[in-house]
Amino acid sequence: MTLDVGLIYGLVAIGIYLTFRTINFADMTCDGSFVFGSSICAVLVQGGISPSIAALAALLGGALAGFCTGILNIRCKISDLLSGIIVAFMLYSVNLKVMGNLPNITFVEDISPSTPQLLLLIICIAATFVYLLFTDFGLGLRAVGYNKRFSEISGINTNAMTLIGLILSNAMIGLGGALFTQYQGFCDVSQGKGTLVAGLAAVIIGERICKFRNIPFAIFACLAGSVMYRVFIMLALHSSFLHIETQDINLVAGGIIILMMLVRRERVRC
Repeated sequence: MTLDVGLIYGLVAIGIYLTFRTINFADMTCDGSFVFGSSICAVLVQGGISPSIAALAALLGGALAGFCTGILNIRCKISDLLSGIIVAFMLYSVNLKVMGNLPNITFVEDISPSTPQLLLLIICIAATFVYLLFTDFGLGLRAVGYNKRFSEISGINTNAMTLIGLILSNAMIGLGGALFTQYQGFCDVSQGKGTLVAGLAAVIIGERICKFRNIPFAIFACLAGSVMYRVFIMLALHSSFLHIETQDINLVAGGIIILMMLVRRERVRC
């Protein structure tokens, strides 16, 4: 279970890496786009649609959420942080509408993907991202994150690159929400809380354990970091001497992130 959930949230980590690290955009949409993808998948599966098609629809739903954030930032001149918060805030009501004003949906039959299927799917997605970021388009996308002003002078359409980056990022997060719903067998309108923290934790842990800074290692480090984060959470909850209960999970997660950031900072100083 830890491996499966870690791999699923690895998609969230890749999406967050794409915005926070690649295009240098502090996107807060993920808490909403995760549930948006989850709710779309749940409603379609409940209506008799294939789980694969439902997951694809969830991916497109996440992409739409990223597109809305990009439009608010680029066309309406709202800051990156605030535009993501607004879209995530509005998506709560949208998700309830998608779910027919029900707070949760439970599946009657088991549609969860097996671990080998999940592993193969996510490795293929990660490899696709690696290839994409090594193309001319990917180089332009990374250039926007490194130096936006220089990218504009070089003739790169920074607005288009930012918009595409947000679309790709939230598409991955929406797909992660769909796979999580299929795996758990239910969808809840509040299950997106903490998605950003979990994704950031995976990115930070991945950066800490990966000594290399090139794209292939960075992408797969996100997956490894996500799995390790889930392992840390599992060990904390099942360690009797720590006396940690389920309601303490946010405290544990925050502590893990702070610890990883402090360790990384000490490493840079040495």
